[in-house]
Amino acid sequence: MVTSQPAHRTLLVRPPSPALADGELTHLERVPVDPALAARQWTGYVDVFRDLGWAVRELPAADAHPDGVFVEDTVVVFDDLMVLTRPGALSRRGEIDSMRPVAAATGREVAEIAEPGTLEGGDILKVGSTVYVGRTARTNADGAAQLRALLEPRGRRVVEVPVTRALHLKSAVTALPDGTVIGYPPLVDDPSVFESFLPVPEAEGTAVVVLDPTTVLLSESAPATAELLRGRGLTVHTTPVTEFEKLEGCVTCLSVRVR
Repeated sequence: MVTSQPAHRTLLVRPPSPALADGELTHLERVPVDPALAARQWTGYVDVFRDLGWAVRELPAADAHPDGVFVEDTVVVFDDLMVLTRPGALSRRGEIDSMRPVAAATGREVAEIAEPGTLEGGDILKVGSTVYVGRTARTNADGAAQLRALLEPRGRRVVEVPVTRALHLKSAVTALPDGTVIGYPPLVDDPSVFESFLPVPEAEGTAVVVLDPTTVLLSESAPATAELLRGRGLTVHTTPVTEFEKLEGCVTCLSVRVR
């Protein structure tokens, strides 16, 4: 196991709250969640990154915030800029307080989405210099406009994407290392928005974390998608995240990757 790694490969995570089962739900029916299994799955998820040489920065527990484990929604990294979000879910806004000092400690510039804007990290998909912003119940027009004002002077193109069939944009699509956007067609409003789109056979296969130019992390619940991606020459690591998937979570939203 690799035990030391460069600071530019740091994983920000937060352990799951004992109240995880009470998290927000938008598109799924509530089913029982096993907190003990969720804790084991979270540890296994983090261990994948540790084993591949990532440093792990664990945020303070936020037991009063059932969705706090979905830490990706609270901050988005753009090279030397950290953007603290303003969640659309009122129950999640208190999560920003403990992320603020962590973002500042990276030494990057820190900006914040301000009222009346709302924006959650799960609605942000970066593909090269293009930033797709999902327009959802959690991310509004003002939040997207504030992000555009921050990013366009830095050479980023911001494209708003309609999302009505999933909680977040990245609940419906993510991107492979070569920039190909993948998604499960029943969850994608308009695949033509993306320059290159590859359908995948499982809803759980929509979410990949890019670990390096040839390696991705995928849910263990999507074996057919894993084979599809291996067929494209990628190394695919899988890990079980069933308890988080019950709450509209996935492998992307359980961490923030700072490179």
